[in-house]
Amino acid sequence: MTAGSAWLEKQWYRHGLWQLVLLPFSALFWLLSASRRVAFRYGLMASGSLPVPVIVVGNITVGGSGKTPLVLWLAQFLQKQGYRPGIVSRGYGSRAVEACPVGPVDDPALKGDEPVLLARKSASPVWVGRNRAAVGRALLAAHPDCNVILCDDGLQHYRLRRNVEIAVVDGQRRFGNGRLLPSGPLREGLWRLNRVDAVVVNGGDALEGLAAQYQMHLTGERLTNLRSGETRPAADLAGLKLHALAGIGHPQRFFDHLHGLGLDFVTHVFPDHHVYLPGDLDWPDADALLMTEKDAVKCAAFADNRYWVLPVTAEMDPEFGPKILELLRKLDGRETT
Repeated sequence: MTAGSAWLEKQWYRHGLWQLVLLPFSALFWLLSASRRVAFRYGLMASGSLPVPVIVVGNITVGGSGKTPLVLWLAQFLQKQGYRPGIVSRGYGSRAVEACPVGPVDDPALKGDEPVLLARKSASPVWVGRNRAAVGRALLAAHPDCNVILCDDGLQHYRLRRNVEIAVVDGQRRFGNGRLLPSGPLREGLWRLNRVDAVVVNGGDALEGLAAQYQMHLTGERLTNLRSGETRPAADLAGLKLHALAGIGHPQRFFDHLHGLGLDFVTHVFPDHHVYLPGDLDWPDADALLMTEKDAVKCAAFADNRYWVLPVTAEMDPEFGPKILELLRKLDGRETT
C-alpha cells in the first residue's frame, strides 16, 4: 500500500481538518454520481437487460466488505435449489475489455484475482469484461442453460439492469466517517441501503433502522499448503516463525481471524489486488507464510512448501436463503405478490 493511499484511507475513518478540506470534492463527487443515476433512470444513458434474473452484489463503500464470499455462497446455494447460475464481473485489475470467460487456471493478472477464485470454487461459468450487460449476454450465449446471473461488485454499475440488489456492509468498519469520496469511504449515501432488497452485514452487530438485513460470518480453521495441497489445523503451526500477508480491502479482518485461531505472526499489508512477485515475500526467517485465498491465486506459480492459505466459508443468516428464493420465485411467476 502506498503511503498516500494508506494516509487517505485513515482519514476516511476520522473526523478532522482534512475531511473539511476535501468536502468540496465530495460535493462534486455527489453531483456527478447523482447526475449519472438520473441519466440512467430516465434513459439518457443506455442500460441493458438480460433475459434471466440478475442478482447484483455490491457495497456502498470503498474496500473489501465480503462480496466475493457472498457471491460464492449464492452460487452454491442456488445450485442446490436447482438453479444454474452464471457469474459476471469487471474483474478488478483485469486486462479484459471485451467479454471473455475465466477458467480456474487463468492468470489473475489477465482476468482478475477474484474472478479466478470464483472460477475455481463456484462450479459456475465466470465471465469478465468492462460492460457487464455485454458480459452477461456473452455468458448466456455460451451457456444457454444458465437461468440466473450473479453480478460481483456491480451495485453502482447501472449500465446493467438488475432484478435483485444485495448490499454487503463490513460490520467492523461500517461507513467510516459517513462522508462521500474523497473525504470519506462512501460511493453512495446511506440512503442507498433503503433501496436494496437485502443488506448483508459481514461480522459485527446489526445496523439500526434497516429491516431487511442478514448476518454473515466467515469461518475457517484449517490451512491448505499452496504447493502440496496438504491440509492441517491451524493449531499445528503454532510456535513456528510465521509471517501473514494480506492484499485485500480489509487486511485486519484476516489477521484477527488468524489470532482467533491461536497464531502469532508478523503482519505484512499489501495494496488490495496487489500482483505479487517472489521478492515481495522474501522473509528468510519465516517457517511458514500465511495468506488469504485471494492472495494465494497470485502466489501459486512461485510458492514453496512454506506457503499456506486459509480457505474461508460464508455462514449465512438462515433466513437469507429463503429471502432470495422468494424474490426469484416472484420474478419467474411461481409466486404472486
